[in-house]
Amino acid sequence: MTLFALILGYFMGAIPTAYIAGRLLFGRDIREMGDGNMGAQNAFRQLSPKVGVAVGVIDAAKGAVAVMLAQWSGLSQFGVMAAGITAIAGHNWPVFIGFRGGRGEASTIGIFLVLLTQPFLIVAGPAALVLWWKKNVTLASAVLFVSLPLACWWLRLPWVLIFYSMSLPAMVGLTHLLRLRQSQAVAARQA
Repeated sequence: MTLFALILGYFMGAIPTAYIAGRLLFGRDIREMGDGNMGAQNAFRQLSPKVGVAVGVIDAAKGAVAVMLAQWSGLSQFGVMAAGITAIAGHNWPVFIGFRGGRGEASTIGIFLVLLTQPFLIVAGPAALVLWWKKNVTLASAVLFVSLPLACWWLRLPWVLIFYSMSLPAMVGLTHLLRLRQSQAVAARQA
């Protein structure tokens, strides 16, 4: 059952929401637009704010549903957390379009909303205020992801969940760093 949940999590995450939206609505490949990222932020900027928000909600739902299905199937806490990781891996490296996806930020948010509901809701308010005030997704995400482990610790959640609340954002950050280095290398070769 665990292996099935992990595979299902990966394939749910691998549904290329921004790519599908770009192709269906505009006949364009989102990976060839803006920063080339296949996520909600690039969809927001390149396709439209409405499409970007819809992509973000769907991407968050992919992560949330992956862990909910793992929970409902009776997996251990580690199995449920692993299903979340595979959903992010699917989003970041989707098999359907050449393993080039997004960063996993929205999927991570969906996972945290399900697994860390109370601490997530505590820190989501300040993060939303930063987003509204500064209009900067990266800064708002930093507020959310840096303060979440502190809220988990303050609420005395088990150490494994505190570690998880740090690990998923680290995965998002690592993916962002790898993509940034790849795009810089491409730009240097083209110059």
